[in-house]
Amino acid sequence: MSAHGNLLGPEPTLLPEDPQAEADLAAAADPSAAAAVHPAYCAAWAALAERALDEGDAIAGYAFARTGYHRGLDQLRRAGWGGNGPVPWSHHPNQGFLRAVAALARAAAEIGEDDEARRCRTLLDDSDPAAAGALGLS
Repeated sequence: MSAHGNLLGPEPTLLPEDPQAEADLAAAADPSAAAAVHPAYCAAWAALAERALDEGDAIAGYAFARTGYHRGLDQLRRAGWGGNGPVPWSHHPNQGFLRAVAALARAAAEIGEDDEARRCRTLLDDSDPAAAGALGLS
């Protein structure tokens, strides 16, 4: 980077690792156990949202996804994110936030919040175009 900053745009934002939360989520039969112990861990909220959506509960999916999304925004801001710029899918700690954004887009679409669904999908694509493909979204 030059003295004038990154001329190609903001640097990628990388969320910090949380090995204990990751291990607790992996070990939990129910992601709510990990969310209760690690309420700031986006991946736990994303897992809860995805499960609720897969079970046909769009309202619970929306609530869980929104929690993960807001927790992730807080963490991104603390990591220096200014509201735009890359949030790479390839950095594992970013995946919980990106999964929550995708789940929020899906839940919003299911309850008729089309503007929010579009905003979330745009945020996902702007964060990292590879995220949608990794999540099996078209």
